[in-house]
Amino acid sequence: MDLVNPLADVVPSAHGPVLAVLASATTPLTGRAIAGLTHPRVSQPRVARILHDLADAGLATRVPAGSASLFSLNREHVAAGAVEALASLRDRLWERIATHVDGWNHEPDAVVVHGAAAGGAGDARGDVRLLVVRPSALDEDDEDWRRDLADLADRVARWTGNRCAVLERSADELRTMAAAGEQLLTEIGRDGRAVVGAISLVPTSGRAGVAGQQGERREDSSHHSDVPVKIM
Repeated sequence: MDLVNPLADVVPSAHGPVLAVLASATTPLTGRAIAGLTHPRVSQPRVARILHDLADAGLATRVPAGSASLFSLNREHVAAGAVEALASLRDRLWERIATHVDGWNHEPDAVVVHGAAAGGAGDARGDVRLLVVRPSALDEDDEDWRRDLADLADRVARWTGNRCAVLERSADELRTMAAAGEQLLTEIGRDGRAVVGAISLVPTSGRAGVAGQQGERREDSSHHSDVPVKIM
């Protein structure tokens, strides 16, 4: 799965990034604005041609605005729902992860997506990287816990086609890592997305004690081929 532009897996042409922008937009946009929001970037002349095609097909609505035109997704079109569903695949992945974890025997304090999957940039087809925060009272060798971690990694790989790398640590272990100046935690705290629990549970070098002071269990995550998997 293309973690940056999920539409590309089904619409591999430049139409994919343009449709993704239209699907996420809440107000009509000019062709220039749409080109500036595409990822990967599509040139303005090519965006103009694509918008013309989409308008002719009825999937985009075009309204004159002075010397320019404003475009929006025609959400009454029979294909609009499919476009919106494809554009929101990452959010659906977060929801699947949260739902799956909700059924564990020992629910983690937090599950945080980090790396390209969280930030929408970088290696689009890289690993799905997860930080799973183990409850402090739970033995790291607990059989149910290890089985659930392995099952999560396997399911994410099957849901996306990407390898899933799971880093699991307790809150105490994370504070030790933060105290040692572990840069990864700073990056996770800055760019990560909590799909279970809260990002504040991840300490950074400057706030190693924060994780032990926060007791939030969940936050809204929307607003939140079998391949090898690895658990660290």
